[in-house]
Amino acid sequence: MPSDPPPVDVHVETYRRGRARTRVTRVSTGADTGHAFVLVAGIGVASTYFEFLAPLLASEGEVYALDLPGFAGVPASGEQPTAAFFADQVEGVLDHYGLRDPVLLGHSMGTQVVTEVLARRELSHAVLVSPVVDEGDARAGVQAVRFAQSTARESLHIALLALSAYLLCGFLYFFETLPHMLRYRISDRIGEARANLLLIRGEHDRPSPRRLHSRLVARARSARRWEIEGAAHCVVNSHAVGVARLTMAHVRDELGAKGRMPAAEAAVPPARHADVRMVLGAMASRLAEWISAARKDETGVERAKAEHARVLWQAYRPRR
Repeated sequence: MPSDPPPVDVHVETYRRGRARTRVTRVSTGADTGHAFVLVAGIGVASTYFEFLAPLLASEGEVYALDLPGFAGVPASGEQPTAAFFADQVEGVLDHYGLRDPVLLGHSMGTQVVTEVLARRELSHAVLVSPVVDEGDARAGVQAVRFAQSTARESLHIALLALSAYLLCGFLYFFETLPHMLRYRISDRIGEARANLLLIRGEHDRPSPRRLHSRLVARARSARRWEIEGAAHCVVNSHAVGVARLTMAHVRDELGAKGRMPAAEAAVPPARHADVRMVLGAMASRLAEWISAARKDETGVERAKAEHARVLWQAYRPRR
């Protein structure tokens, strides 16, 4: 984490496109280096996965973390949940906020959505973290085993984040989305992307194997590939420091074509002010967010997200 993390402002808004809604969590520290960041999470999960990454990127520019239709308590639209449909929502967000050349960052299934957007419009830089699915093993059973193998290396905190998000999504919508994710051919579409790409995976990321990254880099017009040691599929949370550093080096074109980052440089460090009060505060704000999302109370979601950001800032601020 930064040696002097600035406080963050969090605002939650809803973008509507026809019957579809997308929750947009805007995270800002007041910094403006000329870059904005749009973060797209994977199947069934929520923008809460970016709780560490979003503030880190916000020290460089405003962050827009998205909860797409059907996820994180956002109502489903009734349309087919394909990558193309979700890409429509992302493009709508870009146009609504006047984001001409943001850095798109997708995680897991979010990489499919981002790839679809990149195939449609010309952007300078994008980041694909843990892209899926390896077309040679695009079967639900195989992917379930690989996700389980990767999850075994994740922390309890990440497991609880995922479980709470899946409950909000609902298993029916999850399984409605899953076949579309398995059918999407990211290897075929990535060649249409004109952006400079950075592919990131964790060392133990079974759903996003090295051979898939090799194939994607070979078919992309311009791509770098990096691996973070010790990380698994949810590298955007557990190793958010590394993902942020690699992202910014990529945007500045200061990153080599291929490399590995040690876990010690990438992992989120222990909080400087970790005590019972901090832990209970973080848990309470997350629970409040979950309940508000379940009730479709967007004001409550915003209030809870802002409180969670305040708790994290207090936990990681420098000692005086």
